[in-house]
Amino acid sequence: MRAITFDIETSNVFSATTRNDLSQLNLSVVAIHDSETNEFSSYSQEELPKLWAILEKADMLIGYNSDAFDIPILNKYYAGDLSKIHSLDLMVEVQKALGRRLRLQSLAEATLNVGKSGDGLKAVEWWAQGLYDKVREYCIEDVRITRKLFDYALAKGMLKYKDLNTIKDIKLDTRNWMTPREAPSITHTLPF
Repeated sequence: MRAITFDIETSNVFSATTRNDLSQLNLSVVAIHDSETNEFSSYSQEELPKLWAILEKADMLIGYNSDAFDIPILNKYYAGDLSKIHSLDLMVEVQKALGRRLRLQSLAEATLNVGKSGDGLKAVEWWAQGLYDKVREYCIEDVRITRKLFDYALAKGMLKYKDLNTIKDIKLDTRNWMTPREAPSITHTLPF
């Protein structure tokens, strides 16, 4: 099963008048880990045709807050519908088990003993300052963390989080995470 773990960064943020309107956000970078090659890579808007060739062959997309944020923003640039590809949103899985959403940072610190190197707002600032490679590196690091959390959850059936300086377990039902789904019917942009 070819799984693509991914994350996006945007080049702008919501304004007071466009609050929560994803159509107002613009992609700066998308980073991925491809389970088939075990490689990390990143793509700017201009490089998206290279990414589509990979995503169109994916059996599964893995992300964090990806169903509600990353996929809808990527769909602005894609001729098909990426939401038709089987996806696993780790934030949704955690919310189902715990009853509330957690930041990726909280899970990374408690489960993997690593911290994030920034946040989405900082990435927007870096992009505006022309620090494009820094944004790419940050985005790839988020993908690396997301992939490690996914692998940990598959192996242990749980993740960990900090709650008032106490580390607690979140039991996750991972039994069907890697079950292949029927091939999606998406509009491909490439001639196969």
